Amino acid sequence: MKIESIFDDAFRAYGKVVEGLDVKELLAALEKTEKPADAVVYVPSEKTLEATPAMKQLEDNVYGGMPIQIGYCNGTNTKLNCLEYHRDSEINIPTQDMILLLALEKDVVNGKLDTATVRAFLVPAGTAVEVYATTLHYAPCDAVTGGGFQVAVVLPKGTNTDKPELTAVNWEDGLLWARNKWLIAHPEASEAAQGAYVGLTGINADIAEDIK
Repeated sequence: MKIESIFDDAFRAYGKVVEGLDVKELLAALEKTEKPADAVVYVPSEKTLEATPAMKQLEDNVYGGMPIQIGYCNGTNTKLNCLEYHRDSEINIPTQDMILLLALEKDVVNGKLDTATVRAFLVPAGTAVEVYATTLHYAPCDAVTGGGFQVAVVLPKGTNTDKPELTAVNWEDGLLWARNKWLIAHPEASEAAQGAYVGLTGINADIAEDIK
């Protein structure tokens, strides 16, 4: 898979770089969070990250005063497995280079998305990147073989917590996996075995050979 840059014109449909933020203390706190060597861990809200000056700046300057949470996604990964989306943008800020595998919501047709439409984008260390609400994404990938990643994940408060009880009124309700989280799994993903909606067709993209 071709690895593109978030500074390329091609990224404009998926998100944008957020400039002017002071994330030094946030990244220092992030570096102290757990980082599995052979798995991925996600924590929606982490007090040590939310205690940094970046919390207020992100809440006011990026989310316009809406309540937010700062959590993290750490570990090592090279596969697509699933794609998710929210009803709002997500901000990612990594401590080291990482790669995001992304697709567009408009390419979901009849509840299916061909993984051939997925593109890979390199996010440099320390760069705040906005992933649009209409961009499907999931766990980051290593930019260097075995290098892993530590990424601050900023979202509206409550996102990715317990799924609300609801009566389904359309097909999309079947994708709801957690609060403000709609998930589409590949048949090979562990999430599929756990009951997640299976809608990714084609190969389960793996960039392991592309980052050596």
